[in-house]
Amino acid sequence: MPVTIATSIDEACASLAAHPDALVLAGGTDLMVEVNRGVRTIGHVVAVDRIPELRGWSLEGDRADVLRLGAGTTCTDLAEPALASLVPALAQAARTVGSPQIRNTATLGGNLATASPAGDTLPVLAALDAEIELQSAGGARRLPLDEFVTGVKANALIPGELITVIRVPVLEGPQEFLKVGTRNAMVIAVTSLALVVDRPGRNVRIALGSVAPVPLRAVEAEVLVAERLDFENMASPDSDLVDRFADLVADAARPIDDHRSSAAYRRHAVRVLARRAILRAFPGSAPVPA
Repeated sequence: MPVTIATSIDEACASLAAHPDALVLAGGTDLMVEVNRGVRTIGHVVAVDRIPELRGWSLEGDRADVLRLGAGTTCTDLAEPALASLVPALAQAARTVGSPQIRNTATLGGNLATASPAGDTLPVLAALDAEIELQSAGGARRLPLDEFVTGVKANALIPGELITVIRVPVLEGPQEFLKVGTRNAMVIAVTSLALVVDRPGRNVRIALGSVAPVPLRAVEAEVLVAERLDFENMASPDSDLVDRFADLVADAARPIDDHRSSAAYRRHAVRVLARRAILRAFPGSAPVPA
């Protein structure tokens, strides 16, 4: 099995250009499960875990309101306080991934490339309208998340391309990531939900995981609460609004019956998570200015 251990993006892209069917290996946390099950064979491998350009994060834009995340950023990195303060929901999602050993290895780019409906970071990235930067020997391109994740474990990568950067906005407002599984830790999501608030923009964004082939936005629910929530005081919504919001979020789901759960239970769980998330985000009073 030939292996290229790339130390730069250019080197990785050159190797992928020479071997378009090569397997890109970062943390390998999803890959090795498939290999051990015998459902994935490995030919040429391009290892990218030693590329410094794929690690770390920075702020971009005139107001430093865009967060640039290297595709090699690990789940442990995402949970670090400085980064978690900018994208709390992404940190919350990262903390639910596997064991500490898995979080030390699993990468944001790998979660995207795997494109599993149960990928924990994907609902958060969907709620944030993430943009994915792809690089090949022929140049770079950017895709919004909803164009990158195309189906169950399917993405828009073409042969020779590498995920290099994920960009998300830095929003002013609370964020929540909630997940239901068959146990409390180290579990694949039965369903998950991300909610992010943009107070200046006076809107709420909600995305769902594990209830469709791809991450889903609950658009009707977003429109409803944008018109009726008190963004100035972050006041708790009334019970009728919470109920209607939760119903619309559940209606957006397209769950199936499988070995982890029934569709009916997933839809019920989404409704419960939606209620919890909106009440946590709008607890009753605005933060007191410093």
